[in-house]
Amino acid sequence: MGPEALYRLQLALLVAVIGYVLWLLAPVLTPFVLAALLAYIADPLADHLQRHMPRTLAVTLVFVVFSVAVLILLALLLPLLEHQLARAVAALPAALAWFRGIATPWLAQHLHLPAETFDPQHVINLLQQHWQQAGGIAAALLGHVTRSGLALLEWATNLVLVPVVFFYLLRDWDVLVERVRELLPRHVEPTVTRLARESDAVLGAFFKGQLLVMLGLGIYYALGLSLVAQLGLGPLIGVLAGLVSFVPYLGFITGLIAALIAVLAQYGGDWLHIVLVLGVFAVGQVLESYVLVPRLVGNRIGLHPVAVIFAVLAGAQLFGFFGILMALPLAAVAVVVLNYAHERYMASTLYTREEEATPRADSESAPEVSARTADKSEVDVHEPD
Repeated sequence: MGPEALYRLQLALLVAVIGYVLWLLAPVLTPFVLAALLAYIADPLADHLQRHMPRTLAVTLVFVVFSVAVLILLALLLPLLEHQLARAVAALPAALAWFRGIATPWLAQHLHLPAETFDPQHVINLLQQHWQQAGGIAAALLGHVTRSGLALLEWATNLVLVPVVFFYLLRDWDVLVERVRELLPRHVEPTVTRLARESDAVLGAFFKGQLLVMLGLGIYYALGLSLVAQLGLGPLIGVLAGLVSFVPYLGFITGLIAALIAVLAQYGGDWLHIVLVLGVFAVGQVLESYVLVPRLVGNRIGLHPVAVIFAVLAGAQLFGFFGILMALPLAAVAVVVLNYAHERYMASTLYTREEEATPRADSESAPEVSARTADKSEVDVHEPD
């Protein structure tokens, strides 16, 4: 095995080991990744302030501004969320009555199933008749609640950990980037630095644009559902649709389904309000596709919407919430790397060999023809003798 092949094998093994370690540590990496994303977003502001003051003071100011902004946002959203959840709980009896009086007969008629199949009381009776299975389900639910309590404690720990890690990463961000650059092999350092700069440009523009798109859609859906469709849960559904709109069409689909359920529970089968909800989301989809995304995000990430959906789902499947956080950044870096690989391929002999072979074939055939012509002329010259 030659030195080049050995180097590539060592590099592949190193990448495989790092990927495996990240996969093992995925459950505990979420707060660190979230803090790193926040530090990455805030670093340009800290660099700008650093021109006029020490780095630590600049980072402290940025940290205070971010913290105050988050506290103000929570102070505005938590009362609204509490009010919306109270309205949702109050609407449950009406939703259950609508389901029993309208939805159940319609489902039974069109699915050709007994009406008792869709009756919640029927489900309770079945559980009472099969108490052993019900006990197993209850035990599973109890275990889930216990795990949920541990998960809640873990989330509370992460909420405390994220700002601490965010502060220290932001303070030492430039130092960490420089140390990573120094560790790169010298013969690949220029290429990796170029790709990192291109990835940084793509990610920076994408994050800023996507955050503005999420904010704009959340405000639009909240106002539209509240004012136009007169939906009591409009603000809650609008915020939800805006938050998940970083995945193409997910915010639209999630918000539409939630709004239709809410409008059916609030107004029953009133077609006017159903049409109003459909109109709000139709206008929102047009606004997202033709105004907000082209102007604020554009084609900065260079990924087809289907590729974005696949990246998010693949990240969630492989690494959970940590994978969701890393899906789009890694996809953007992958696009930059693939563009570089495409450039190398187009300039390689693997792509140009066929085109170069034709001229060489012509040039190589010319001497053969001239040689045959010369031989023939020599024969013709000696024939009279």
